[in-house]
Amino acid sequence: MQPTKRTNLDSIMAYDVHDPAETELSFDEVTRSMQEMFDRDVISVFFEGGEPFLRDDFLDMVEYATPNAFTMVRTNGTLLTAETARRLKSAGVGVVCVDIEGGDPATHDTLVGLPGAFDRAVEAVRHLADADVTTFITTILTSHNIDQLQELADLTAATGAEKLGVLRLYPLGRARGNWSRLSVPLPRQMAALAAIQVPDGVQLMQSWHPNDPNCCWQMAAVDAYGNSIGCPYLRDFANYGNIRETSFMETWRNPVYKKVRAASAVEACPECAANDRNRSGGCRSTAYAFGGAWDAPDPYCTHMNNGTDLTRLPRRIVDLPFGAPPTMTGV
Repeated sequence: MQPTKRTNLDSIMAYDVHDPAETELSFDEVTRSMQEMFDRDVISVFFEGGEPFLRDDFLDMVEYATPNAFTMVRTNGTLLTAETARRLKSAGVGVVCVDIEGGDPATHDTLVGLPGAFDRAVEAVRHLADADVTTFITTILTSHNIDQLQELADLTAATGAEKLGVLRLYPLGRARGNWSRLSVPLPRQMAALAAIQVPDGVQLMQSWHPNDPNCCWQMAAVDAYGNSIGCPYLRDFANYGNIRETSFMETWRNPVYKKVRAASAVEACPECAANDRNRSGGCRSTAYAFGGAWDAPDPYCTHMNNGTDLTRLPRRIVDLPFGAPPTMTGV
């Protein structure tokens, strides 16, 4: 669930941008949408942005969600105070993910476009740890921070966070326009991940080959303007309807949404659990961006890369307008 596309950063990797011509979902619209999902036995809610804490009513949304589902929040941390951390704990939030994009202030602040952002994000992690909130540090692996993954792992331990999530660079938003200077060849990514010496008490999560079926069959996403987009990482590529105009369940039954959820794998990874269900494994956003089809192989899988150069994003994806409403594609 995306409460807002607004952000207080100017990141060269930003996946979204606020459109002043659009009106964000109201608190009542957000909670009504969530309740429809809870009534269908949805068990987990993940809030992200933009920066969700820019909404004055965001903590109220969290407090509405937590009695009904395991609730997670992703934030850049710059607005998260000690009092906010205590309120999140009181609300019963499950996990808070704080984005830190480099192992030192210079790298992080350059990538996100705000001096001092690194120190504020680290302080947020400490506030959350002090409030006994389960906290993850998340970072998007790029050419700027690939040599700082050990520093990020050590920072995770030093701040009291429980997990370091190293995320792939997704072909979305500003990242598309900056792809050539952000992306890294797959072999170098694998080597960097393998070299991390994970500190005691810290878990490492990475989003390359999750050894899991196509996650779209179990996931839903609604953006800040009410568009049902299936997954946050499909936000540039898919629009199954707007919850202001129809129920969420009607968007769930959209023919393209069904196709994405049930896509049979053109090629199957021998190590992927998708083989058991005849579904495409890995990420459908990356597969569609590089392969041009919902059932294409995920090129971030070392078994299924088939020579795809991850540093060269197809022109049809680079040229998509940043910030435009999602359009239904890939029928």
